[in-house]
Amino acid sequence: MRPFLRRLAWQLGLGVALIGVALLILQGRGVSARPEPSGLEKSVALFMRGWMTPSTYKGLKNPVSDTEDNFVAAREHFADHCASCHANDGSGNTEIGRHLYPKSPDMRLPRTQRLSDGELFYIIENGVMLTGMPGWSTGTPEGEKSSWQLVHFIRRLERLTPQDLAIMERFNPASRAQFEEERAIEEFLNGGEPPPVVEPSRPGGDAKADPHAGHKQ
Repeated sequence: MRPFLRRLAWQLGLGVALIGVALLILQGRGVSARPEPSGLEKSVALFMRGWMTPSTYKGLKNPVSDTEDNFVAAREHFADHCASCHANDGSGNTEIGRHLYPKSPDMRLPRTQRLSDGELFYIIENGVMLTGMPGWSTGTPEGEKSSWQLVHFIRRLERLTPQDLAIMERFNPASRAQFEEERAIEEFLNGGEPPPVVEPSRPGGDAKADPHAGHKQ
């Protein structure tokens, strides 16, 4: 019994020492999300993600058929809900995706593609703690079907065509400028002031709004 207790105490002491060293290394680093995570952080994070994913999900097979209708539904869903961080092509090369910590991964690469269907489903439904990935579960059969459709879509990211990407652009969330323009038009239709008309940019000058453009005959 004593050897076991000594070994346990030694292991606990080593664990505390390692935690202390890690805290000393991180001290003064700040909480900035700007730097790239270190190789050690990436390795530990990926290990913990795999280790903490319930085993019941890892072996799940996608119950949703890989049909064109399911692909089209997932393509629209991905463009509307996921592309802000992941980009339409899954590269993660967006303004938000590049500034997360860790940055949005390129889901076309093996790090994502070698995950099982069940693991991808679990991540979509539950998110990943301490990252920018939220959990999208609605707790409904319809929501689960959408997540399984997205699993099929993720598998096809490398094979998306220019036509697919062009279609997805129509479903991407509006930018702030687009939102403000649509709001001004809506206010005008409801009896407000007409929205300003912006003239095309001219060489050597900026585009100027004509406040009387809406009253011209």
